[in-house]
Amino acid sequence: MKIWLTMQGKKIDTFRRWRNGMKEVGRIPRNYPGFRQSADLAEYIGVLLGDGNISKFPRTERILISGNLRHPGFIEHYAKLTETLFRKTPTIMKPRGGRHVRISLYQKEISRRLGIPTGSRRHLDLRIPDWIWRNSRYLIRLVKGLLEAEGSLSIHRPSYTYNFQFANRNQSLLASMARALMVLGFHPERRYNAVRLRKRAEVEKLRLLVQFREY
Repeated sequence: MKIWLTMQGKKIDTFRRWRNGMKEVGRIPRNYPGFRQSADLAEYIGVLLGDGNISKFPRTERILISGNLRHPGFIEHYAKLTETLFRKTPTIMKPRGGRHVRISLYQKEISRRLGIPTGSRRHLDLRIPDWIWRNSRYLIRLVKGLLEAEGSLSIHRPSYTYNFQFANRNQSLLASMARALMVLGFHPERRYNAVRLRKRAEVEKLRLLVQFREY
């Protein structure tokens, strides 16, 4: 560490030779083009906007997706989707004594390629890409990603109570979810921190449409 800090102070890149060698053999990409538009990408953007995070560092960026241990299929599904999109195996982190598992991946220009800003997004104006709005199949997958991240489904048949809810603190994202559901033919209720469906037929229809908690 002391040697590395000394080299940093002298602005000497001690890993340049290794990094160039890895680029020659294809272990490190020479550039990072944008992703191809697809249903998988639309769902991935949804889960990231719902409860993911992109952090920026001096030489790279990191993506984090959190999942609950009660839903192991979530972790497996989005870890696989991460590997497919980035062509790199993510790290699965299980905090000791915690209920959540994190999918982590480091790579350059993640934010630019996904169109999702780094850092806290609570008060930002988050916009869904136009290419997703123009394709109903992509829109369904986006809604699935959002619901898998921040959705909850509650059904109490004896009292005929149905509630399919997307909860989030970002107002622009809540507006986009409400709009997406209306485009898909639903009639959502908008609350300050949530968008929800309360009619039995619509709850069942949306559950089947997005295959909620099915991986």
